Amino acid sequence: MLAPLFFLGYTESKGMPANPFNAYTDYGIGIGLRIPHYEHIFSRQPVVGWFEIISENFMTDGGRPLAVLDQILERYRVVQHGVSMYFGSAEPLNRDHLKRLKKLVKRTKTPWLTDHLCWGSVDGRYTHDLLPMPYTFEAAEVTARKIREARDYLEVPIAVENVSSYAEFHVSEMTEWEFLNEVVERADCGILLDVNNIYVSSQNHDFNPYDYLNAVPPERVAQIHIAGHSKFEKYILDTHDHPVIDPVWKLYEHAIRRVGPTATLLEWDDRIPSFDEVHAEALKAAKYIPVAASLP
Repeated sequence: MLAPLFFLGYTESKGMPANPFNAYTDYGIGIGLRIPHYEHIFSRQPVVGWFEIISENFMTDGGRPLAVLDQILERYRVVQHGVSMYFGSAEPLNRDHLKRLKKLVKRTKTPWLTDHLCWGSVDGRYTHDLLPMPYTFEAAEVTARKIREARDYLEVPIAVENVSSYAEFHVSEMTEWEFLNEVVERADCGILLDVNNIYVSSQNHDFNPYDYLNAVPPERVAQIHIAGHSKFEKYILDTHDHPVIDPVWKLYEHAIRRVGPTATLLEWDDRIPSFDEVHAEALKAAKYIPVAASLP
């Protein structure tokens, strides 16, 4: 059975009610499932709203990854997050990848599937990076078409994540947030709103992150990411190896006021501390959510 969720007075084992701001169910606060925490999770069985898994780590025909996943699924809800769909690449979707992904979707029963609004492959070769896109209407249409195609094949809702970026294209015809809105409206899909990525990009490209948040359609937001990053002399890098800084928490507070209580996940992917430390950092989000829940 699923682990019970103790959050804002709810003890519903199948998740929170649908967000009154949109049609997505709020599963509370989750963390990424990472190898250093396996032993703690299996031995202590902590109460966690949900785990996010990187889909590609479990797209196998057997072995330890699937054995671990099945143990997790016995007690916890899982949401799949992908890193290689590359909706923004010009080439068609990888059919073999989709077949293996659909098999995993059926196994996890993920309520929705997320991946990044980016490109990263050319002629069948993968960069294994999340590269920013030119913000043009043509790119928006190609990207939206591929999202619709993936959704129809996988038979599960899709939400796309805004990425952190370190370069811009002179051919862009709109801002990043206008491009995001253009894509999700054309694709009729959700948004995985990463507030840390918004902050990182705003510092790298000198725009107001609140302008970005205020432009995002609340009804499209399925999930929110928070994370830490690293600051260098001339730019900020989305490293996921630090606690969340105060300016990012303030962006999260603003986001949650706009979109309402929303499934929120802390990403911590490098220099990973103990499970308890990661979980405690994630649970800091809880203090912002009662405010959003009380809004008319």
